[in-house]
Amino acid sequence: MKCILDISLLLAPDPNTAEFLMLINAHQAMLRRICRLYCPDADDQQDLFQEIVLQLWRAFPRYEPRGAKISTWMYRIGLNVAVSDLRHRTRKPTPDRLNPQIIEVAQASDLGTDTTETAALYRAIEWLSEVEKAFVLLYLEEHTYEEMADILGITQNNVRVKMHRIQEKLRRIFSRSAQWN
Repeated sequence: MKCILDISLLLAPDPNTAEFLMLINAHQAMLRRICRLYCPDADDQQDLFQEIVLQLWRAFPRYEPRGAKISTWMYRIGLNVAVSDLRHRTRKPTPDRLNPQIIEVAQASDLGTDTTETAALYRAIEWLSEVEKAFVLLYLEEHTYEEMADILGITQNNVRVKMHRIQEKLRRIFSRSAQWN
């Protein structure tokens, strides 16, 4: 998939521009999954994607290769921008309305072939807070607890505790939804 945003048209040419565009293209799928999870509307997803890319560009000169992996660094910025955007939109999620792109994300992440179960999972995820969604997204991307801790800037023990609480919360949501059906 070609990156829709052509930053080279907006920025003065320099050696970092080509490297940055290569990184965006290489990690575009990951960034778009973040956008899909946090924005139900395709236009909002594109706006969020562009905002994430802009924030990555602004932070790019300060990236230290000796620190976090580039994908971890990009993930952290992407999640922070998505959470901030969600807070600014002040809309509450409507769990009874399933986002059609959620199915696409689930299929892309190889959750399984049962779209009914996948749809139910993502309906339940819509009930989670923006921070809890970040944990679930990282889990679905098959990140280790160590990687999750690096991305989120917390300890591995904190990741374990939060993941346990999120799993319990999802069990309660599934339990209630089973009673409604």
